Amino acid sequence: MTEPLVTLAIHTFEKAQILKTILESEGIEVCIHNVNLIQPVISAGVRVRIKESDLPHALRIIEDTEWLNMAGNKLPENAVKRILIPIDFSDLKACETGIHYAHRTGAEEVMFLHVYFNAYIPPSFPFVSEILIDKEEEKNASLDSVHTQAVEQMERWCASIEQKMASGELPRVKYDYTLLEGGPEEEIRQYAREYVPSLIVMGTRGSKQKDLDIIGSVTGEILELTNIPLLAVPAHVPFNNPYDMKRLAFALSFNRRDLIAFERFVALFKVYSHVEIQLFNISTSKNEWNEIRLGGYHAYLKKQYPDWAFDYTVLDEGDLLEALEQFVEKKQIDMIACSAYRRSVIMRIFYPSIARRMLFHSNTPLLVIPV
Repeated sequence: MTEPLVTLAIHTFEKAQILKTILESEGIEVCIHNVNLIQPVISAGVRVRIKESDLPHALRIIEDTEWLNMAGNKLPENAVKRILIPIDFSDLKACETGIHYAHRTGAEEVMFLHVYFNAYIPPSFPFVSEILIDKEEEKNASLDSVHTQAVEQMERWCASIEQKMASGELPRVKYDYTLLEGGPEEEIRQYAREYVPSLIVMGTRGSKQKDLDIIGSVTGEILELTNIPLLAVPAHVPFNNPYDMKRLAFALSFNRRDLIAFERFVALFKVYSHVEIQLFNISTSKNEWNEIRLGGYHAYLKKQYPDWAFDYTVLDEGDLLEALEQFVEKKQIDMIACSAYRRSVIMRIFYPSIARRMLFHSNTPLLVIPV
């Protein structure tokens, strides 16, 4: 039976030809329909059609082409798998989760990153000449002292991790650490651009302290700024090994980028195919098309990824976060995954993303996949 064709895009004849050339250079067969045979150059509404199985690959190519200047750094297909775990020495759950993930997926290295801030103000600084600064406090606040303290903390941290690996509490993986001075958000983002990890794993406090978390959360800022998948792990998650998950919920916005995000998710978690995927909608407005759309995504993904088990749920109408919490509890969801789109600074300030809102209102780990 011939595989059905799907319409990828509708363009003018000229643009359709350009797209056809790009896709065929990547090994995707393309058919162009509705061409005006008499005057093809002025044809409008030309359909670019491809095999259904090529759709995720084609969408990723289109996104990479259209958003090349915004994309920043995407992980090369043949890149070494590295896991970056930024820590403030209270992120034990996130650290253990990252180590288990690295071991299961065969990552070649785990990197612990700590960013410290030097708050030392020299006595010669204007307006502080009248402030009495104790000599011992001045010494402890110096740059060397702050750095030394960070080194000592990191060495104690690594010694604790080494002990857990030696006892079998954690699997043995190769790890290293880096210390940087500055603001955590900017330093973590810049280091990730240079290190190019396949996944960033960070901790959050969870819903019991959401009011404290929502202001100045480093994890929330990194989520908005990075183009690398980020796994946010609340401190009170009942497991520290992602392989213990049974159900993962994948959020759909009914955007073509959802398929790209899911393809990227499969690349990250392909060794976790025992996990049941619960598809759900992030719009809870009353819309009779939601269930139809979810059903369509469900059927498509089941066909494209036969090794995975899928189901889908239409969230109840009302507040998204309340509906999400009820859904997580009812379906016993162990992790939530969603895509995230890069937006301007103004948009981030006045319209917090769905992913960020979910991050601060849940004790469930959140996997955010930038597309």
